[in-house]
Amino acid sequence: MNKIVIAIDGHSGCGKSSTAKSVAKALGYTYIDSGAMYRAATLHFLNSHTVLTNPKDVKKGLESLVISFQVNPNNQKQETYLNGLNVEEEIRTMRVSDYVSEVSKIKEVRQELVAQQQKLGSKKGVVMDGRDIGTVVFPDAELKIFMTAAIQIRAERRQKEILEKGELIELDKIINNLQERDRIDSSRAESPLIKAEDAIEIDTSYLDFENQVEQIVSLAKERLAEKV
Repeated sequence: MNKIVIAIDGHSGCGKSSTAKSVAKALGYTYIDSGAMYRAATLHFLNSHTVLTNPKDVKKGLESLVISFQVNPNNQKQETYLNGLNVEEEIRTMRVSDYVSEVSKIKEVRQELVAQQQKLGSKKGVVMDGRDIGTVVFPDAELKIFMTAAIQIRAERRQKEILEKGELIELDKIINNLQERDRIDSSRAESPLIKAEDAIEIDTSYLDFENQVEQIVSLAKERLAEKV
């Protein structure tokens, strides 16, 4: 059966990951969480006290970085592993959020993780979300989506997500974090966050979750029909 690559880019807190997971499930595709990979790399560097401004230190850290995904048999959810340890909850904390954009803009880090991502998607039938998926990782993806939403709504969603993990963070702090991440992601020299020319923009500010998933699944089926 023909399969395609679906690239979902956009700002932090737009629901990219949860949407991508549901789209992958609906189509029977593999979901690859690129954001989790950068978060895992960030946690790795934080735990090893890597000096991010020291190229030799970063290179050394990358040599001992092993990221993988495993499905939890208890809840059937895909979880992130760092060097063999489950770090799914730890990579979602504000400790990691505060540094992930800084780590993500390091050229050597991006090169290593992009290579891993391209290998994972080489056989197609994948949905991947991030910030440079449609422009750098899979520039030839058959379907490219760019998701956005109002900053206040994005912050409220992120606050709820963090609260569900037992951590309470003030909304103003989350807004500041998202704004700073937007600034860094959009202005970095290496693979900045930009909308691909052939990407379809979806504003999720006032969309029901089921509706935004349905839109992308429908677009994917149209692309598949075109390939037949």
